[in-house]
Amino acid sequence: NYFRVMSGKVSENFDAVNTSNGTKERLSQIFAVAGKNRSRVPEMHAGDIGGFVKLKNTKTNHTLNAPGNDWKYEDMMFPAPKYRAAIKPVSESDEEKLGEALNRMHQEDPTILVEYSKELKQIIIHGQGEYHLNILKWHLDNIFKIDTQYLAPKIPYRETITRAAQADYRHKKQSGGAGQFGEVHMIIEPYEEGSEAKTMMKIAGKEIKLSNRDLEEIELPWGGKLIYVNCIVGGSIDARFMPAILKGIMEKMEVGPLTGSYARDIRVYVYDGKMHSVDSNEISFRLAGRNAFSTAFKNAGPKILEPVYDVEIMVPSDRMGDVISDLQGRRGMVLGMSSDKGFEVVRAKVPLAEMNKYSTALSSLTGGRAMYTMKFAEYTQVPGEVQDAVIKAYEAEEEEE
Repeated sequence: NYFRVMSGKVSENFDAVNTSNGTKERLSQIFAVAGKNRSRVPEMHAGDIGGFVKLKNTKTNHTLNAPGNDWKYEDMMFPAPKYRAAIKPVSESDEEKLGEALNRMHQEDPTILVEYSKELKQIIIHGQGEYHLNILKWHLDNIFKIDTQYLAPKIPYRETITRAAQADYRHKKQSGGAGQFGEVHMIIEPYEEGSEAKTMMKIAGKEIKLSNRDLEEIELPWGGKLIYVNCIVGGSIDARFMPAILKGIMEKMEVGPLTGSYARDIRVYVYDGKMHSVDSNEISFRLAGRNAFSTAFKNAGPKILEPVYDVEIMVPSDRMGDVISDLQGRRGMVLGMSSDKGFEVVRAKVPLAEMNKYSTALSSLTGGRAMYTMKFAEYTQVPGEVQDAVIKAYEAEEEEE
């Protein structure tokens, strides 16, 4: 544990109080540290930086005081992460051990962020750069004795549609006793914020009247919306089966047909269907809704959306041309430039897929004299050739599994 004496002095065998969590710590040994070398000292004074050993309950940003003093310093503000990598243990038996080790490393170094992504099925480590994550891996391999490997992090793509499409699906199953029956007719179309539901649509030359009886606007956990419109008239589908149809739709929204990514920004009109007085039930309409939606989605011009980030780079003026050329090679869009404290500031939007190992590339381009920040901006459609490559990579991964 490294520390800095903010006021007064600290001596060996000093009993301190951790005012961040209320525990007590005995500071039995104090060291002056210079790189790999350390030397034991009896005391340190205000302004000195040193090291303790074997502190049980003290973590980064905690304040230690003499008994009777409850002062606590404000937490340090840490920079946003700039580099990401997926990590996994070489042996599956070490998965739980790896989780515990990463949690401890985060407590010791809050600039290391650990993300357990259910969507990507990866553990994503966020840090300040490639060297930073290499140090983390060294600790895992040598201190915690966990063999690990870094992988390229997957990209959290999204899927959507670009035109309206219609589909019908009949689910019918008979097995001796009560069977299963449900038929759903639906139209789907792209949804834009603020747009109104239609009352008439022309699909494949046929005009379909839509009686919008009920509309449900669903904020999706992964971003975007699903608008679910009940247009059933005449009792062709009982209202009690409409939630089951929605459930089936949501199941397919979670696994898009192109890359298995979440789907978003779609309006669904359920306008007709059929029931059976005995065989119709919730599972029948859930399956009918799911399959009708899947068919319609594939016929509605599906497109892949990718996350795009706002990137701001501070670079010496003599290297600005190289940095801009590199950004353009990463499909980046330069938004503007300005000057700040002797540096040129370049602002751009860049797809996340193109930012892998960017900190290393930027250091190489500028001799280590540049810095950058990035934050999520929006999802946008990928170019056609990029979409083809993403789908091809996804299909190859599915075949391997």
